[in-house]
Amino acid sequence: MPFQTISVIGLGYIGLPTAAVFASRKKQVIGVDVNEQAVETINRGEIHIVEPDLDMVVHAAVTEGYLRATTKPEPADAFLIAVPTPFKGEHEPDLGYIESASKAIALVLKKGDLVILESTSPVGATEQMAAWLAKARPDLTFPQTHGEDSDIRIAHCPERVLPGHVLRELVQNDRVIGGMTAKCSAAAASLYKLFVEGECVITNARTAEMCKLTENSFRDVNIAFANELSIICDKLDINVWELIRLANRHPRVNILQPGPGVGGHCIAVDPWFIVSKAPEQARLIRTAREVNDSKPQWVIDKVKMAISEFLQTNPDKTAKEVTIACFGLAFKPDIDDLRESPAISITKQIMASHPGTVVIVEPNISELPLDMTGVTLVDFNSAIRDADIKLLLVDHSSFKNRAVGAGVIVDTRGVW
Repeated sequence: MPFQTISVIGLGYIGLPTAAVFASRKKQVIGVDVNEQAVETINRGEIHIVEPDLDMVVHAAVTEGYLRATTKPEPADAFLIAVPTPFKGEHEPDLGYIESASKAIALVLKKGDLVILESTSPVGATEQMAAWLAKARPDLTFPQTHGEDSDIRIAHCPERVLPGHVLRELVQNDRVIGGMTAKCSAAAASLYKLFVEGECVITNARTAEMCKLTENSFRDVNIAFANELSIICDKLDINVWELIRLANRHPRVNILQPGPGVGGHCIAVDPWFIVSKAPEQARLIRTAREVNDSKPQWVIDKVKMAISEFLQTNPDKTAKEVTIACFGLAFKPDIDDLRESPAISITKQIMASHPGTVVIVEPNISELPLDMTGVTLVDFNSAIRDADIKLLLVDHSSFKNRAVGAGVIVDTRGVW
């Protein structure tokens, strides 16, 4: 089917690059977001997030008239929903943003339209979205009641891109297409083939939902193994970095690198969506989450031990005179994304408990989050010069192969 106008609901780290890539293929794209500042920024041809090369693609798309942003949905031929799916309560998925987006686009739907849920979601969310749309538009028919003859096509197509490489991976990666019917899948595949060079692999909506959750749970379990290994090695006085390097010389072993926890909006979140749907069966997945969620406290305990060690060797000082530098806040190296970052939670807890000065080095941001008052953002060299305790939380490229001077070092990434 021909798609003349495409609407992307949610202009964040996934939605904006997706909108920009469609627009770069000379399609009319309407981006929708509740954030008025983001909308105004995009309409100036600028961007409100950090992603390599995205600024140039957005600027060209806006300048050439293929991309514009608004706060209210307008009629289109295809709607892609790329809004957040956070938690509520005890790791229960919150579908509130998807519900709001569904009700907003329902007002402008017409026969023949395609609606795709891109947001990472628990199994069944696409069917729930279809139910919300059907309730809002009883004059239209939907796949859950009319199958292949429905007025509206609905599919789930999860993204699987790496921050820092989003534009390339959107185009090159294979895409899982999960339609509620075969015609829904075919319509979604024809839309993505406007820019996807990888294969569009067809399945059903539930399998597509579970596929994204499975990919991130697989990674979470493997990271948990490395994190647990680092805790064991610390207790047994073994260098975990050397151990993993040696073990990985086995032709069928590939242990990941441990860290201060697991962050980001995917790996730290998605496994809980599986647990929420199958709490009795998802035992290993739950345990891996608990191992990774407990790692930040282990790091904080190491910092407390480092303070004690420093005070023992500097008996003329008190804890109030000890300066701690936290290196890195992002959830992974060389990006500005702080979402679900273990480095953030560790730094906040150190700020709350340490009576002395805490400084932060994060080269990818220009100002700290609003809830981190009372702490200063400084450059690498001044932190190295002034800090008594140096805590490496993120292995940014600019932190590597640098002299770190005197003081006590807590290295959660094996860089120093």
